[in-house]
Amino acid sequence: MKRPRQLSADELFSYAVKKLGGRAASAGEIRTSLLSRALDPGDVDGILKRLKDYGYLNDARFAESFASARLENEGFGQSRVLRDLRQHRVSPELAESTVSKLYAEHDEASLIEQFVRRKYRSVDREGLFGSEKELHSAFRRLLRAGFSSANSLRVLKRFAANPDLLDALENLPDEPEEQESL
Repeated sequence: MKRPRQLSADELFSYAVKKLGGRAASAGEIRTSLLSRALDPGDVDGILKRLKDYGYLNDARFAESFASARLENEGFGQSRVLRDLRQHRVSPELAESTVSKLYAEHDEASLIEQFVRRKYRSVDREGLFGSEKELHSAFRRLLRAGFSSANSLRVLKRFAANPDLLDALENLPDEPEEQESL
């Protein structure tokens, strides 16, 4: 694979502005991108400071916008949004405080119910989660979407044709073992 052309400080700044113009990014993402292109890695901190001074780079604004979009557009739970913010290299403290503040005004059980209704809208209510396999699959999907196991089970029991099949899942951890896309 061909290595990208190394850029001077002025070229790096232009590159960063262009990159931020195309899509919002965290300081950590921009730092990584700049370090891979920098002729002199010592220039990166100065460029990040300039970007912040000009208001082009603001992790708090990025985290709030990103978390809000994940909640409103995707309907994801807290732990999924936290995990996604960490992948975007937002500091754990900032991610935690932003997500806590955003989700404080939302009831997780109603978010789960909305998520289930949206993801399974093409299935008849009577035919929804009739088998143990379907229930387990829906439960894992809710965990991957970032919802707690207790609330996920509570909501699934309302939708399940046979809620007793969920009793075996009550002692499972909240974090899914593997990262699957929804």
